[in-house]
Amino acid sequence: MLRALLSGQLSFGSALMQVLAVVIIVFLVMPIHELAHGFVAYKLGDNTAKNSGRLSFNPLAHIDPVGAIMILFVGFGWAKPVPVNPRYFKNPKVGMALTALAGPVSNLLCAFVGGLLYNVIWLLAINGIMAAWLYSLLVVFLGYFISINVSLAVFNLIPIPPLDGSKILFALLPDRIVYKIYMYEPIFNIVLIVLIVAGVLTGPLTYLSQWVMEGILFLSELPFRPFL
Repeated sequence: MLRALLSGQLSFGSALMQVLAVVIIVFLVMPIHELAHGFVAYKLGDNTAKNSGRLSFNPLAHIDPVGAIMILFVGFGWAKPVPVNPRYFKNPKVGMALTALAGPVSNLLCAFVGGLLYNVIWLLAINGIMAAWLYSLLVVFLGYFISINVSLAVFNLIPIPPLDGSKILFALLPDRIVYKIYMYEPIFNIVLIVLIVAGVLTGPLTYLSQWVMEGILFLSELPFRPFL
C-alpha cells in the first residue's frame, strides 16, 4: 500500500480508507467472528467460552497480534481461538462443525451488510444527497471491507487444522481418521503457514473469494432493484 501511495497509484484518501477498513476488521469484525464461535457453542451447551470471558465484543479479548498484522499485509488472518469443549455437546462432531461454521458465516453476514450499505450510498449519490468525493471514499472503504470479510470467510473454510474448515470436515470423517489428524495438528499448522508465506494459496483463495463476493454483491443488490 505504501509503495502504491508513493508511486501515485493510490491516493491518500484511498489509502486512509483501506487502513480504516482494516482497523474496523481487526477491532470489530474479528471479535464478532470469535464471539459467533463462542455463542453457538454456548447455545449448544458448552459454557467454556463464556467462563473464559470470550462472549464479549471487547476486541482485547480476541485480538491476536500476528493474525492482525496478516490482515494488513496479506488480506486474511486470525484472532485468538475461542476455547470450546466438545464433551458438552450432545453430538460432539456436529456441535464442533456448527460452532466452527459460525465464524465464517459471521464474516459473510458482515460482507452482506457492507453490500447493503454500498447500495444505500449509491442511491444517495445519484439523487444528489451525497457529495461525489464522499461517495468515492466510502466506495473504497466498503470495497476493502467487503473483500476482506469474504477473504476471511473463504480462508477459514480451508479444511486444514486449525482452521474452521477442518472442524467441519471432521464431522464427515470417521473418528479414527480425526484422531490421527489431531495427532499431527502441529505439523499441519506449520504446513499452513508455509503455504501462506509461499503464496501457494493466494491464487485459489483469490478466485474463490471473487466468486463468493460476486454472490454477496448480487444478493445485497436485490432489495434495491426497484430503485435501479
